[in-house]
Amino acid sequence: MVGLTQAEVAARRARGEGNTVNLDNGRSYRQIIRTNLFSFFNNILYAIGLALILLGQFNDALMSVGLGVLNAFIGTFQEIRAKRQLDKVALLNQPRVIVRRDDSEQTIHPQELVLGDVIVLRSGEQAVVDGRFLSDTPVEMDESLLTGETDLVRKQADDTIMSGSFCVTGTGLYEAEKVGADSYANQVTASAREFRISYTPLQHNVIFVVRLVMFIVAIISLILFAATLLEGFNFPRLVEMAAVLTGLVPYGLFTMIVVGYALGAAKIARQGALVQQTNAIESLSHIDVLCMDKTGTLTTNRLQFEAVSSLNNQFTDEAVGQLIGRFVRSASTQNKTDEALANGLSGEAQAVLAEIPFASARKWSALAFADGVYALGALEMLAPFLPGTAVAPPTNLMQQAQRWAEAGLRVLLFAYNPQVNNLTAANSLPPLEPLALVCLRDELRPFAAETLAAFEELGIELKIISGDSPHTVGALARQAGMKNTRLISGPDLEALSDGQLQGVVKETMVYGRISPAQKQTLVDTLIQQGHYVAMIGDGVNDVLSIKKAHVGIAMQSGSQATRNIADMILLDDSFAALRPAFKEGQDIVGGLSRSMYLFLVRVAAFAFVIMAAAMMNLGFPFEPAQVALTLFTVGIPAFFFTLWARPLALKENILRSLTRFVMPASLLTLLFALTIYTVVNFTVQNRMTHFSIPPDVVQKFEQQTGLTYTIDEGFTSAAATIVAQTFLSVFLSYTAFVLILFLEPPHPWLEGWARRSDQRWPTILTAVLWLVFTIVALWEPASTYFGLVPMPPPGILLIWLLVLVWAWLLRQLWRKNWLERLLGG
Repeated sequence: MVGLTQAEVAARRARGEGNTVNLDNGRSYRQIIRTNLFSFFNNILYAIGLALILLGQFNDALMSVGLGVLNAFIGTFQEIRAKRQLDKVALLNQPRVIVRRDDSEQTIHPQELVLGDVIVLRSGEQAVVDGRFLSDTPVEMDESLLTGETDLVRKQADDTIMSGSFCVTGTGLYEAEKVGADSYANQVTASAREFRISYTPLQHNVIFVVRLVMFIVAIISLILFAATLLEGFNFPRLVEMAAVLTGLVPYGLFTMIVVGYALGAAKIARQGALVQQTNAIESLSHIDVLCMDKTGTLTTNRLQFEAVSSLNNQFTDEAVGQLIGRFVRSASTQNKTDEALANGLSGEAQAVLAEIPFASARKWSALAFADGVYALGALEMLAPFLPGTAVAPPTNLMQQAQRWAEAGLRVLLFAYNPQVNNLTAANSLPPLEPLALVCLRDELRPFAAETLAAFEELGIELKIISGDSPHTVGALARQAGMKNTRLISGPDLEALSDGQLQGVVKETMVYGRISPAQKQTLVDTLIQQGHYVAMIGDGVNDVLSIKKAHVGIAMQSGSQATRNIADMILLDDSFAALRPAFKEGQDIVGGLSRSMYLFLVRVAAFAFVIMAAAMMNLGFPFEPAQVALTLFTVGIPAFFFTLWARPLALKENILRSLTRFVMPASLLTLLFALTIYTVVNFTVQNRMTHFSIPPDVVQKFEQQTGLTYTIDEGFTSAAATIVAQTFLSVFLSYTAFVLILFLEPPHPWLEGWARRSDQRWPTILTAVLWLVFTIVALWEPASTYFGLVPMPPPGILLIWLLVLVWAWLLRQLWRKNWLERLLGG
């Protein structure tokens, strides 16, 4: 078929009949900027900032809004940087389409298609537009991504080919009838991915924590709002309190997640894995069961013909070999097995009267010649068509098959019926006679043994699932170093009840002669048992199970349909990227978990102090400008925890872990903070009432409070509150720096929550933050900028002493589990 000419293609594209599709992997630059800069949280901050500006409080507006904007800019920069790296790698994996134009085959990108293009459809390829099938030879299509039905659909001339379906058997041509917006292609090439988008355990926990904090902040806001109304409506004070309370919501955690995922994906791309779902790396760190197909995954799928053994005295091995050679050369399509047999056996192609092509669900193919019907496929699947052998195949046949299988060879049965020369049904054969057994050799992938050993060391259970003989699969698994190779076959699995299936799936490691639907069932059963499952595959027979698993991984050389729905693609088909990907996932969990610890201690401590101060009628203990101190206490440390994260394997639920960390730290901080705030407030009021105040100090307080000394009644109280707020904020900031050391202890004395760490950067970071913040607290321009009064050196030393006592008590709380004992935990 000639197809369109280049002139026709150009004319149709000019009329808007091109296949405009979006193959972008991830969010667009516009989406990244909009999501990061104009999130719900940032919009609230902008509104509060505008209100503060209208009230003339420019510094407070800058401090309360600036931190959120800075976080947003950091997240935007890192995500855009990572996206550029990923896009470069993704170009190597972009799908291609073969079309006939100007009477020749051309390979193009899907977006270059136009209405009326004649497209070549081959086994393993996905239809990217809707069209009409043109060939006389039928193909079998899998439409499970569209309909959910796993049965193959036979397509003949003039039948409709739906975009999103993929070819399982056969080769043919179809004409593009619906392209661009009129086609399902845009939805389906991305639909499998969008359908699979789900939150990871860490994301679920972060969402829960943020919503909980929002609820608590809302309750506190209502209480304070009601108290303000009872005392007399003060709009400026309400805006200031809203700025502080809004800053308690740890929306920065979402930024950290985005940054962590983006950096992780870019890092893994450099090591040989393309991440198509941004949270896939973190998901990989949670898996406890790794399922993989053998062919093309554990092995290279570079098959070599090994031997043929005749089972019929009328045929020599050589004669049978020629019949097999004729069979594979005459088939309309060839798979890897056919190619290996054609390379190893002689024979001439002949006219075929009827054909049933190979399909993973059948595991056999059949051809009808003038001299009879011949079939080639798995022994177990052809056994029902061997009269008298369905229950007990001949001993010599089984012994030979088992010997080869136990040597790790792929074993096939070649059978025939010389009395029949037609095929009447797609899944049925006439009675057959065994002609020969034929075996092929495969080889393990590089690094397969090392990767499997590494996952076993990490406590990840491995399950090999294949369409080959279970004995063959078991032998190859042993060659790869698997210790437990308990096996079962697909037919035996089919006979089990649901209850029996649960037990077998729990104990069995090797599965052979498994159909695509059974692969999906196995993955589903493991998920029902509470496992976090990853599935690695390469062929169209793996699509259903990859789609079902928590993490779907495809080989780069695998079918287009498999790559389209996978969360991650192993470039160059190398297992080598899996181990670093798993470690990177643990790094992400470790970095984000430690960031959550810092965020939540701050939130809990601030919330407790605000509520306690309100109940004791001590006023509101924070100013909007002091919210910006979060940059030092949480923002910078959380960023570096994410950037330089180390693995963290959680041995308990992260929410329980957070509670055990946050509650002792925040409650102890509350006791110290409230004491400091109360004592300083009372002391300053007492000194200003009973002692003379230096004129320069009075002038500073008048500038900060807007009140006049000895004239305005509230001057003393306002001045005392400012000083108390300063001491409180300084104390809270230093304790936040010490928490970094508790999370990554550089010395045994700091071992309370975690073991001693060999990481040096947390200590260096803490020292730098401590020094910079001390300068801020002592230097008047900087302290005023952050809503503080300059601290006298003796005051700083006093705070340091209190922080030391606080740190010792907190260490004891964690070491002795005092809080858990008190609560009966």
